[in-house]
Amino acid sequence: MEAKKHTISVLMLPWLAHGHINPFLELAKKLASKNFHIYLCSTPVNLNSIKKRVNEKYPQPIELIELHLPSLPGLPPHYHTTNGLPPHLMNTLKTAFELASPNFSKILQTLHPDLVIHDYNQPWVTDSASSMNIPAVQFPTFSATVIALAIHMSENTEEKFPFPEIYLREHEMISLKKDIDEVPSKKFPYDEAIRRSHDIILVKTCRDFEGKYIDYLSNLTSKKIVPVGSLVQESMDQDDYEEIAQWLDKKDKSSTVFVSFGSEYFLSKEEILAVAQGLELSKVNFIWVIRFPQGERLNIRDALPEGYLERVGERGMIMEGWAPQATILQHPSIGGFVSHCGWSSFMESMKFGVPIIAMPMHIDQPMNARLVEYIGVGVEAAKDEDGKLQSEEIAKAIREVVAEESGEDVRKKAKELSEKMNAKEDEEIDGVAEELVALCSNK
Repeated sequence: MEAKKHTISVLMLPWLAHGHINPFLELAKKLASKNFHIYLCSTPVNLNSIKKRVNEKYPQPIELIELHLPSLPGLPPHYHTTNGLPPHLMNTLKTAFELASPNFSKILQTLHPDLVIHDYNQPWVTDSASSMNIPAVQFPTFSATVIALAIHMSENTEEKFPFPEIYLREHEMISLKKDIDEVPSKKFPYDEAIRRSHDIILVKTCRDFEGKYIDYLSNLTSKKIVPVGSLVQESMDQDDYEEIAQWLDKKDKSSTVFVSFGSEYFLSKEEILAVAQGLELSKVNFIWVIRFPQGERLNIRDALPEGYLERVGERGMIMEGWAPQATILQHPSIGGFVSHCGWSSFMESMKFGVPIIAMPMHIDQPMNARLVEYIGVGVEAAKDEDGKLQSEEIAKAIREVVAEESGEDVRKKAKELSEKMNAKEDEEIDGVAEELVALCSNK
């Protein structure tokens, strides 16, 4: 196709979380390599955190566009991101984001791109785009399984979800309903926006493990579901994590677990204690990233049981705030990922063939954890009936995945799936590019 500007211009708007911005940025890079011109739109505080990654390699085809949110009480500009946001301000941020729709419309009028790619919680984006005859495609950063279950739950209150392996326990259902009830928009976040997606829906997934859920989602939405692959962030330079690399280099192959609960979930004191005891009981090497909300800076030593760091010694490395997750997961010493099962973390684990010790916390994570067990690439650490972590179960799941003979099938399956995914990545992005070109030519 001969595009009117020789390249197709795309305006991207992810939700204000790094777990959403990163996949959008990785998709932007892939499309930029296929002769697309990308405008990536977010708040200044979020763009500042990715500027270096964009400007060094992609100064021309990817432009960063600032979206300014309205001022709301208790939400200064440095809180216009979920990264380190105190949990009680999450709904204020969602409200501010929705109230920024007039600002987004102005950006749309100024740039007038050929296409808009947007996130799951933005039905107002479609309104703005359609008023200017610009197709808008949704790119939710959740699994096809979770999106399908969410739509099914919102529409089929009587019928059971047709895949019984994906389910919610009672305490998880209570938590999810609370999250849904607290969403500022009146509509269920997936429902209305996803049906407004223009002809297709982009999903960060692979048919190898989500094929039947992709097909069901397509039936529910009457849209073509286009898998975009893993979209894992490029590895950083070795120099930037030299201390971690040196520590890992001393460990035996596949002998160590990486422990992280994502950029948005902060463990309670009780949960930190349970994880700490579980890691100690497992006798397995570990790198653990602990995060605290902004304004609640604690000393790591104070957050852990007394004498803990001395007891684990060289067996454990504990870091605060951030670690180069994708780079760590690729190290040969890593044999398991103790994860909250956020979808980006799930996909990174699968890309690098690292089996998962699943410890889901909220929202989509419990469904992703069920998928982990169903496809055989990990083990979920059992909680009590109220959903509380149990240190003995954490230790048991870690040992099974990393050290024991009973985990051999899980380790093997994770490696096999990784090989399949990596072999198809270029083909998947070519398919995405073709779909977007065709969509723009038909508008």
